[in-house]
Amino acid sequence: MLFKKMILLFSVFLLISGFVWAGDVAVFVDLGFSQDGRTYMFGQHGVLSHSLRPWADIFVVDVSANNFVPNGRLTQTQDTPIRAGQDGSGVFYRLLTANSALAGRHGINFQNQGQPLYISRDENPSARGERIEFRDFISGNSYNAEIVPSISGSGQSIRSSFYINMQVRSSSGQVKNYTVGTPQVVRQRIASYNIRKVLIDATGSSIIFVIEMRRVVDSGFEVRYMVEAQRL
Repeated sequence: MLFKKMILLFSVFLLISGFVWAGDVAVFVDLGFSQDGRTYMFGQHGVLSHSLRPWADIFVVDVSANNFVPNGRLTQTQDTPIRAGQDGSGVFYRLLTANSALAGRHGINFQNQGQPLYISRDENPSARGERIEFRDFISGNSYNAEIVPSISGSGQSIRSSFYINMQVRSSSGQVKNYTVGTPQVVRQRIASYNIRKVLIDATGSSIIFVIEMRRVVDSGFEVRYMVEAQRL
């Protein structure tokens, strides 16, 4: 009987530990582009580790401006904690359903998701930034991108910003250079940035960098996502 109780306590400990881990790491959701690729929609959701309350965000981005469309940011946090076995995604779907008109207003097609050009496998991103290379086998374009962070302070006082230097070489050898991002935006408590994915729309005209941000909290770090957008 004592052995069974120990197994039960250990199982509960693993379950709680799993909730804490899941609460620190958001899940990114690609919601798709408009038909012309000029607008992009994405979301993220997770569980707050200290309260086990699920939360969700939805964003609509004007790719040319690399900024949110008017009223293009939605967020919701559930008042009550999740139950055992849940992942909190229900709040995300509820938020998306309640605001379905937002997608329609901007011509977002949930089936028009981005084609992945790059997916990172690095679980330990460097605070010094990174350089990546990838290729679009449909267009023949090759890409070289470097994330350039600027970080000051430490601990809860850390502040940071970044931008991305991107070079695109066409199949004919023509080279174009872009600076992607808004380095003037300084974010509180963000310790590092990592390019997790690079997506391109079906027209081949809009590219999306999915950026993982690690934010300093009392228990260590939590992961949130943002995007940087560029018309080619």
